[in-house]
Formats: sequence, C-alpha cells, structure tokens
Amino acid sequence: MSSGWAGGPEPRGTAQKGERFFPPPRTGSIPLAAQSAMPMSHRLPVLLQVTEEPDGSRADRSIMAHPISAFQAAYISIEVLIALVSVPGNILVIWAVKMNQALRDATFCFIVSLAVADVAVGALVIPLAIIINIGPQTEFYTCLMVACPVLILTESSILALLAIAVDRYLRVKIPVRYKSMVTPRRAAVAIACCWIVSFLVGLTPLFGWNNLNKMQRTQEPNSSHAGFVITCQFETVISMEYMVYFNFFVWVLPPLLLMLLIYLEVFNLIRKQLNKKVSSSSNDPQKYYGKELKIAKSLALVLFLFALSWLPLHVLNCITLFCPSCRTPPILTYIAIFLTHGNSAMNPIVYAFRIKKFRTAFLQIWNQYFCCKSSKNATSTTTAETGT
Repeated sequence: MSSGWAGGPEPRGTAQKGERFFPPPRTGSIPLAAQSAMPMSHRLPVLLQVTEEPDGSRADRSIMAHPISAFQAAYISIEVLIALVSVPGNILVIWAVKMNQALRDATFCFIVSLAVADVAVGALVIPLAIIINIGPQTEFYTCLMVACPVLILTESSILALLAIAVDRYLRVKIPVRYKSMVTPRRAAVAIACCWIVSFLVGLTPLFGWNNLNKMQRTQEPNSSHAGFVITCQFETVISMEYMVYFNFFVWVLPPLLLMLLIYLEVFNLIRKQLNKKVSSSSNDPQKYYGKELKIAKSLALVLFLFALSWLPLHVLNCITLFCPSCRTPPILTYIAIFLTHGNSAMNPIVYAFRIKKFRTAFLQIWNQYFCCKSSKNATSTTTAETGT
C-alpha cells in the first residue's frame, strides 16, 4: 500500500462519529505481481468501524472500501465469460455420458471426473479468483481456504488425464484382456483415489506449509492478533516453496512427462499393430486400431492444451522463487491466469469436434431438449444417427 498513509495525519471531514480511517495492517504479505499494476489512486485505505464492547473495550471491524478499477472490471468480465462457457460446456459433457450408453466405458468415466473438476473451476475457482483480485481484508486462514480449491482441482485434472492416458495404453496393449481388467468398479476406485490424492495435495498449505511463520516474523513486536487480518492475495498465504518444489516439481511436471511418454508409446503400438495387422478382439483390426488412433489423438490434444495452459503460470512461479529481483510484467501474469481458467472451457470443444460419440450425444441433447422440432422427430432422428 502507499507509504503516504503510514503515520500520516488522520483525514478530517471524511469519517463519521465512531469511525476512523486507518491504513491496512502491515502483515508482510507478498503482493501478487498483477495486483501491483493497479494505480495507487485505486488503492484506498480500509474503513475501520470502531465499536464499544459490553466490557468497555474497543473493537475494530474492517470494512472493505476498494472501488473496482477499469482494469479490474475488464479482468472480471473476462473471468465471467470463461465461467459462462466452462460450466455449461462441461455439464453438457457429463449429461452426454449419462444419457448415451455408448459413452459408458472407463475412458469416459475419467472424462466425467475431468469435467466435474472443470465445472468446479468455473463455478467456484473463478468467483474466488475474482474475490482475491479485489483484495478483501480477511484473516489468514480464511484467505488460505479461498486459495486452496484451485490447487485441489488442478491436481484432480492432472490425475484424471493420467488415468485416461493409462486407460488408452491398456486398450491398445492388451485389447483382449482389457474389459476383464478395467471394470467399472476398478475405474470408480481409481477416480476416488485421484480425488483423495488431490485433496491431500491441495490442502497441504492448510496443514502448515504456508506463509504464516514468515508473516509472524515480520509482525511488529507490539502488534496484536488483529495484525493477522491481511489483504487476501494468493502469494500472501501460499508459499512459493510449496508451489514450486512440491506442487510443480512433484505433482505437476512428473505426471505430465509420464503422460507424454505413455502417449508416445500408445501411438507407437497402434502404428505397429496397423502395419502388422495383428489379430485382436475386433473382427477388423484395421478398424479397431484406426478408431483407437483417432481417440488417442483427441485425448493427446486435451493433454497438450492442459500443459500449454498451466505451464506458463508455473514458470512464473519458478521465476518468483528463484529470481526475487526479477520483475515479471503484470500482463503476463494475467495472461497466465486466463490460460489456466480458460483450459476448463477447451475440453468440451475438443470433444465436440474430435470425438464422434460426443458429437452425436451433443446433437441428441440439443434436438431433444432445446431444438424447436417435436420431441418424437428429434428422438427418432438422433436414434438413427446413433445406430449408424
């Protein structure tokens, strides 16, 4: 915050009786790079409501007094637009799998898990990101709970993509034994394990790996418990050591590299099978492996878009940790954030254009529930399409 408010005279004629203007508490927080781009004219002080308690003591209750700047308004508008595309799109994916019997195998169950995470990004993470961007005054652990959901959902998406990659590998490696090995029950257990691990990884900051000790060391000696009311920003509460060493180097980068190797092996196996025309459970090996190749390419595209969307933000985190003196242009931070959130809206588009079963199911939903045609005609038409 502006140093002009530190120790400056109290403004006159601006506070009513029982109210005082104070600068936000000094908490030693690390400002988010994008937040630092906001002009000082938009960083107003916090209005503290001073009330008398029954025992005669005085209590200060902070009231956020931040007007939204034009830049913030543009940021919020883009985030809302992403949410409006992501939530309906991924709900449509879940709906398609539920109503179409042809989308009931293990791969599409993992896709549903990925879609659930993407719906939560649009419905939960984006609103929380907007709140953090505004910078409300909250207690430390309240801000920490606002920051953790994105970590949970990111890890859930990565593990769902890893499960999808392993599933595609098994389909081309052991096509005869695949159905006996990958049962719906085992797929459900795998999905549950992915979500449990995601919660453990994403909630690690709540277990103690956060910036609380660092903030305590920067507190003034005579500061009271009220000093832990902070301007809520992601980097204020989340440790960069956790984000880089644990989140990125352990739970993001290795799974991405493993998935890359898996898909390379999948394409290699499919190419060999197509060349040798090895017999399989299908009556037509060329048709079986040709279909597997198309689906594998589509899911590999989903993985590529995920990596393209998330790696820039993790690279910026590495720069923040390893080069504290380096200044990252705020616009790059905003672009990286938009990419991570926008990734949740990309997958339904990929499914619609690249996977025929999804495209058929989407058309069936549209014709049956949204199109102006009669339900009978729409149902018969889409049923015929599904049969072909």
